[in-house]
Amino acid sequence: MSRRESFKVVRLDAADRHQLEELATVAARAFHFDPFFVHLCPPHLLRSRGLSLFWRSQAAGYGPFAETYGARGEDGRLLGAAIWIKPESYPLPASTQLRQSLGAVRALIPRPRALIDGTRYLTALDKVHPHEPLWYLALLVADPAVQRSGIGTALQEPVLARADEEGLPSYLETQNPANLAYYGRFGYETVEELSPVPAGPPLWTMRRQPRP
Repeated sequence: MSRRESFKVVRLDAADRHQLEELATVAARAFHFDPFFVHLCPPHLLRSRGLSLFWRSQAAGYGPFAETYGARGEDGRLLGAAIWIKPESYPLPASTQLRQSLGAVRALIPRPRALIDGTRYLTALDKVHPHEPLWYLALLVADPAVQRSGIGTALQEPVLARADEEGLPSYLETQNPANLAYYGRFGYETVEELSPVPAGPPLWTMRRQPRP
């Protein structure tokens, strides 16, 4: 696959059920071997099903409070996606958080221990999440078949440019140590390393200051 000519970045509508299913499918594929989700749900089939349910509920809840972008190939297939929570939209309303939590419960209910660990991770992340106006990158994924093709860069560029124009920082969390260097290329710096579950993998929070 060539880098940028083989796909284009478009806005996605989380209220569109077809687009929501596309996004959830790509996210499930992208996170299937992620250390955090492997820890929560080792069995492959359960993890695949759980990831689809989880990201579908998360994306649907973020919808009104986010800008969602997708990378579509020449055949129209969704190859990657990014969900950016708008400034001053975090924390989400309690009703939205409840719906997302119910989706997470449906995803993890086959493994009760995962519900406990997952809640600990989410609680730890919420405690350190900034409450100042900023752009929050809640999701950035590319289908494993087309990773390293420039999709992640293209999905970040529109909002990072706006963040610079608005003089606002950007923020994200990652559970994959390989992502620290990747996001560092865009100006993100590690803020904290969190280990909410002693036997589980760590999480990192990262922040990018606006560029003049």
